[in-house]
Amino acid sequence: MIRPLLLCALFILPATALASSFAGTSAGASSAGSSASSGSTSGDDKVLLAARDDAAAFVASDGQLRSARLEAALRQLRARDTGAVQADDLALARRLLAL
Repeated sequence: MIRPLLLCALFILPATALASSFAGTSAGASSAGSSASSGSTSGDDKVLLAARDDAAAFVASDGQLRSARLEAALRQLRARDTGAVQADDLALARRLLAL
């Protein structure tokens, strides 16, 4: 009974690893193409996307919880958009959540 289950597991696990590898490769290719067409660099987008959870915590705590990732994203938003220079941090964090 155990032997057939082990054999099935040996065949299924490599197949799922291959599928996840393929999904990661194709997803990376599509995101690279979309960022190139939007005119922004992928490094900028990575900074903003990495800070979304921190932005949510910042908004939920009414500005009490700050992090280095959030600070980097706020600087990036202000560097991108001249209108964002005058915006307060909470407004920019909400804008980051809308991305």
